[in-house]
Amino acid sequence: MSQLPDQPSRTSVPTSADVARSAGVSRATVSYVLNNNTTVRISEPTRRRVREAASVLGYVPHAAARSLRAGHTRTVLLPTTQPPSVPLHQSLLDQLESGLRLLDYTVVRYNSAGLDADTAARAWAELRPIAAVAPAGVSPTPYGMSVLTRSGARAVITLGPRPVDGAHALVLDERATGRCAVRHLLARGRRRIGVVMPLEPGLGPFADARLAGAVRAVEESSVDASVRPLPLGYGEAAAEDLAARWPGLGLDGVFGYDDLYAMLLMRALQDAGVGVPTETAVVGAGDLVLGRLLRPRLSSVGMALAAPQPPAELVDRLVQNPEGARERHDLLRATVICRESS
Repeated sequence: MSQLPDQPSRTSVPTSADVARSAGVSRATVSYVLNNNTTVRISEPTRRRVREAASVLGYVPHAAARSLRAGHTRTVLLPTTQPPSVPLHQSLLDQLESGLRLLDYTVVRYNSAGLDADTAARAWAELRPIAAVAPAGVSPTPYGMSVLTRSGARAVITLGPRPVDGAHALVLDERATGRCAVRHLLARGRRRIGVVMPLEPGLGPFADARLAGAVRAVEESSVDASVRPLPLGYGEAAAEDLAARWPGLGLDGVFGYDDLYAMLLMRALQDAGVGVPTETAVVGAGDLVLGRLLRPRLSSVGMALAAPQPPAELVDRLVQNPEGARERHDLLRATVICRESS
């Protein structure tokens, strides 16, 4: 007769009552401290004693139970479709995630690739988030907005190049990058300007926006100038092929989409005997340290976030004021850093 091997006894899960006994306080005090409730005055030594007891016991609040008591979760959903292709976007998401956790929110990144906007909104609503920060590509429709609101979301915020009706908007308008780069080239006397359009997956929306900004810069100018899109794969062979055709293109300036593509193309142009900047001025974007090590050093569009307050605090404020007017905040600030390549 076979026997099952001895199984280790299940360890009991520590409760708030255990923390209260260990810290010598009431369960209500434990709840106030661990839920960061600031409406009740509790001394800092008591707060410290409760946190230490919870740490020693390995106690963490039960999210589902807390949600039932509050009537909503503390979950902020950060839907994604693919990893951000622009460092500034990744930096914003990282700041948002770390800041929200410090404010006692649970942050969930939800892969929404392949979902249409309404299907995505229904999937997000199942998690009963208190807020959702939706990127471009899965921005909610009016139907999706109503689904999220009815499920308990107090704030729906879009993150992308343009606002969506009914939602708060954190606008990262990449047109500003292309516009800034081409205005700089025009000011340097360049009139026939190429704009690199990366062929790598995921970069299309950013490239299209930067091209639109470049075209706008020419339209706003008072000079006779033109912009030409230049499709380019990220590889030496593709850059060499474009550089070999350069004399026939008649271009005297190029915005390289970002520093990586600009450096790739600049090296190929120099190898092909095209003078930089004497024959063609080159500008990138992102202000990478590596671009400053090249000769000539690479001019670049520096991009920075210009939020009215830290992104997490902004989301928290919108959650606390669900009936407030819809807000729009333009976060992208673009400035050319002029170096020898232009």
